[in-house]
Amino acid sequence: MSESLRERTRRAVQREIGDAALALFAERGYDATTIDDIAAAVGMSQRSVFRYFATKEEIVVGKLELAVDDMLDVLRARPAGEPVWTSLRRVFDVVDHYGDQPEFAALIHRMVFDTPALSAAYLHRLQLMQDAVVAVLIVRAAEAGSPYTADDPAPRALTASAFGCLVAAQHSWLASGTTGTFAEALDRAMATLVPRV
Repeated sequence: MSESLRERTRRAVQREIGDAALALFAERGYDATTIDDIAAAVGMSQRSVFRYFATKEEIVVGKLELAVDDMLDVLRARPAGEPVWTSLRRVFDVVDHYGDQPEFAALIHRMVFDTPALSAAYLHRLQLMQDAVVAVLIVRAAEAGSPYTADDPAPRALTASAFGCLVAAQHSWLASGTTGTFAEALDRAMATLVPRV
């Protein structure tokens, strides 16, 4: 199903607001940046910004929602016989947005982990992403002729483990002073687990 023009326009505006907000957070700090500041940066009213994001926290973690469809598209496009763990690793290529701006990425990650409201919102958003990934894994297994049973923990356990590795890699990458790439940190984190399926 193709995305409507209205939805594409909405997502483009959300991206514009998100990018402007992240730049302001990097410059001034999260707490010192107001919704009015963000609105001024994108030439909107505060009320207009709230039409796209309900809270300031959502502006930061809402960018994850913009990546969900891309992640699911990557997962659906992976070869049917590929191990799930390998497919999940490739899904995370989508969330490595700042590969060419490691300092900016590190600043945003630190801000998320150091701000309790952002950290909680981030973890909640990751859970919603996991639910979407699990649904695709279930469909993928059924289409491949080897469906999961209703009580099989494998799709959820694998997905939760992969997302746990994502968060572990973020912390590890920050602890290293962002030496190396985030993709390398993620590869190391995921290599610590060897799933049976």
